[in-house]
Amino acid sequence: MRETIVRESVSAYLATGRPCACPYNTTRNGASCGGRSAYSRPGGAAPLCYPYDVSDAEVAAFRQSRH
Repeated sequence: MRETIVRESVSAYLATGRPCACPYNTTRNGASCGGRSAYSRPGGAAPLCYPYDVSDAEVAAFRQSRH
């Protein structure tokens, strides 16, 4: 469940045309995003990159939205 939420969050960010949602993503030239990722930078977009980023409340809301 948490993995699905992370996948959807990252996909939504990447759909904006920016390649660095999470530190583990890569830029268009194949370089690691690392500290340049939206996840690593304060303010602005805050994609959920790891299962531990997803709160229990977010899991509950996700379940509700799927029924």
